[in-house]
Amino acid sequence: MKFPFFSLPAVPEFHSPGFVKSLNQRLPQWPHSASLCLALNAAIKLRLLPEEAIQLCSGRRILIAVDDTGSRALFTCLNGIFQPVWRETANADVRFHGDLHAYLKLILRQEDPDTLFFNRQLTIEGDTELGLAIKNLLDSLECPQPAFRQFFARFGFGEA
Repeated sequence: MKFPFFSLPAVPEFHSPGFVKSLNQRLPQWPHSASLCLALNAAIKLRLLPEEAIQLCSGRRILIAVDDTGSRALFTCLNGIFQPVWRETANADVRFHGDLHAYLKLILRQEDPDTLFFNRQLTIEGDTELGLAIKNLLDSLECPQPAFRQFFARFGFGEA
C-alpha cells in the first residue's frame, strides 16, 4: 500500500533483544489478544474487514505469535465480534508465527504475503486451509486512502 502524501521507511530485518522475549514470556498475554480484537472490531465498524472475514473466523481460535518478542494473541470471532480467548491453555485452530519485522512488512504492504510465507519469515500451523484463506483475505484487503489521510493528518503527517 502506497501513501502518496506520506512515505513510510522500509522495514529492515531486525530481531528484538533477548530480554524482551524473556520478559514477555513471563507476562500475561491477554492484553495482546484484547488489543488485536479492538483493532479488528474497529475494522469491522469502518467496513475495512469484509463479511467473508467474519464468517471465515467465526467459531475458530486463531493465534498470532510474534516469535522474537515472545508475544501471543489468541482470539476468536463469535456472533460477528472478535473476542480474546482468555484461557492461555486453549488450543488454536490455526497458528501464525513470525518475527515482528515480518508482520510489520505485511501490515505496511512492504512485502507480498506469499513472499513472506515462501521465505519462511511467516509460517502457518494447524488448519492450513483456514490459514491460507486468512492469508489470501489479508492480501486482498485494500484500505481506503481518505481514512489514512485523516488518520495521519490528525498526527501531523501530510495533509487532510
